[in-house]
Parts: sequence; structure tokens; C-alpha cells
Amino acid sequence: MNGERPHAKPTLVIEYDGSNYNGFQYQPQRPTVQGELERAIGKITGEEARVRGASRTDSGVHAAGQVVDFFTHAQLSEEAWTGAFNFHLPRDIRVREAHKTTPDFHPRRDAVARTYRYTILNRDTESPLIRDRCAWVRAPLDAEAMGRGAGFLVGTHDFSGFTAPLPPGKSGVRAVRRWEVWRDGDLVLIEAEANAFMLHQIVRTNGMLVDIGKGRTDPSAIQDMTNGRIKKGRQAASLPAKGLCLMRVEYRNFPPKRGNQEDEAS
Repeated sequence: MNGERPHAKPTLVIEYDGSNYNGFQYQPQRPTVQGELERAIGKITGEEARVRGASRTDSGVHAAGQVVDFFTHAQLSEEAWTGAFNFHLPRDIRVREAHKTTPDFHPRRDAVARTYRYTILNRDTESPLIRDRCAWVRAPLDAEAMGRGAGFLVGTHDFSGFTAPLPPGKSGVRAVRRWEVWRDGDLVLIEAEANAFMLHQIVRTNGMLVDIGKGRTDPSAIQDMTNGRIKKGRQAASLPAKGLCLMRVEYRNFPPKRGNQEDEAS
């Protein structure tokens, strides 16, 4: 290395099966998605580089549209980056797209919305085909009632009651664009879109929606929690992380328009 500041900044859209990983964020001596990406960068460029991700997905959570970036001295085309990563990465992590972005772009801070989908298999028997990508609920679920409860989640609310205890001074306020529930055959799908989510917020909230679907909880209980009348939804258990997938991350300035990209060396 010549000591010069890296001036290339590839930004990748990746997907992965999170079953074999302790989440996205790097952990010493534990397999993580970030760790595999940084290992691949070393093989491709001979450099050590820190990867930044749009979302620090938890252990077992999957992604169809995670966005990451890193700084490097290497100068490769978008197509070459994609091919090189997919040659060196394990088969349960793949780069879908590579783009060149300006140095000021940040995959986490610049994100305006994140969309997660939760998949529930709702039938008498498990499925060996999708068991690592869904929760299994045998009891019949009323998806319409779940949808009514989910409707109370839309808007800007304090979601502290739906998440793990927050550090002192940390706000639980989030702006939710959508929280929808629908049935597709034996599958009940729950999709949530917000500016950001807190630790375990989605699996705990969806656990409460499942209780609504079973008839154990009235949909209005969601409204009581968002209004602060109920402080904690402890009556509903968290759903397993394996049913959760980061579908996409939305930006105002990404992906860059073809033909209008600035020279990153400037």
C-alpha cells in the first residue's frame, strides 16, 4: 500500500441466506455476512477494507436487497466487481449489482426507507422446502384481523413498547409508511416499511399480530400501545428470526443514473 487515500467506492446490492451467519455485523471468531464480504475484498484487491451496510440484520435474518459499500484503491468496472465477488463469496451470499458512488454517499445514513417481509407458513405440517425461511404456525390465522391491527402501526409513533429496552436517551420514535398483512395460499405475509427499525421490533410486533390472528388479542391493543396506554407487549412472544428478510432499501440518490456519475477520483 502506498499510503494514499482510497478513492474508489463501489456500492453493492447483495442478497444472502442468513441461516449460517451470526447476523450481518462483523464478530471475531463468528461467521457473519460482513466478515465474508471483507474476506472477499482481501482476495480481490489484496487490501483490508471495512464494509458499511444499510442494515445490521440479526442472526438468521435474510436479505434480498441489502446495500453495502467500501473504499478501495482498486479500479474495476461494475461488472468486474460483481463477477469477482461472486467468485470468492460463499454460495449463500451473492452480489446482485455493483455501482460506483461518490465519497459522500453512506448506505445507512442516506437510506430513507427500509422494507422487511416476514413469512409465516400457516398449515398443519411444516415444509422441508422453506423451513429455514419462514415461521410455522399451525393454528389458523385470521389475516384480515392481523391487517386491521397492523394498520394502527402506520404513522409516526413511539415504538418503545415493541422492542428491546432502549439505552438512556435513545428515542423509540419511528416513522412507519406501511405495515401490511395478506394471505397467499398457506402463507401469511407481513411487510413493514419505515425509515428505520429498532432491535427485535419487527419480530416482536409481528408476534403480537399473530396473537391477533389467533383471536387471543384484539386489534385495538396495537393502537393502545402506539398511544402509550400499554407500555410493553410482553404477552406476545417474538417470532423466529428465520422468517424475516430485508427486501429493499430506498434512497433519493441511489442507484446513480447511468451516464451522470461523477468521477470518483475528483
